[in-house]
Amino acid sequence: MKFFNKIKRFLRKESEPVIVVSGLPRSGTSMMMKMLEAGGLEVLTDHIRQPNEDNPQGYYEFERVKKLSNGDTEWLKDAEGKAVKIISALLMHLPSSYTYKILFMRRNMAEILASQKQMLVRRGEPTDKVGDAEMARLFEKHLREVQTWLDRQPHITYMDVDYNAMLRDPHSHITQVLAFLGRPLDLEKMIEVIDPALYRQRKG
Repeated sequence: MKFFNKIKRFLRKESEPVIVVSGLPRSGTSMMMKMLEAGGLEVLTDHIRQPNEDNPQGYYEFERVKKLSNGDTEWLKDAEGKAVKIISALLMHLPSSYTYKILFMRRNMAEILASQKQMLVRRGEPTDKVGDAEMARLFEKHLREVQTWLDRQPHITYMDVDYNAMLRDPHSHITQVLAFLGRPLDLEKMIEVIDPALYRQRKG
């Protein structure tokens, strides 16, 4: 199997990498997708999940991503050179027959938990199934496992993007993103996407 994967990568060496925006839920992945789109990068999304109060600017999801764990990977050939949002829990299901550049969103954990809790409140769902301390522990464990896995993948390069720092100093952080992607995207239009009014679960 490894031999065939190497052959596939060789045959596809002229192809562009799939640009993946990933991270925990509520970590700023939708905002980054919108920024990339505003900057001029084509994004892969089906708009099935519509904007709402939790994500007024849209979710930028592609429904078939959720089937990665079931082996649905054919759509990846249409994602080369484009940006697609994939939550961190599904990254390990990406086939090695493609190359990827991953923007991994990092956000203050207290803000992530507060944002998720508020989303559950709006949906009328219980918020006390798992305590904040336990949920934070599980998330941190998951992030360590994902980073260990990413570091071992020769077909993947990734960059951590600090959501909180980017909101404080968007110019320098988005400049770093563009350098990582190697794309001549419109920096100013990407900065315009950042709406401080949507930074609602601010900590510290």
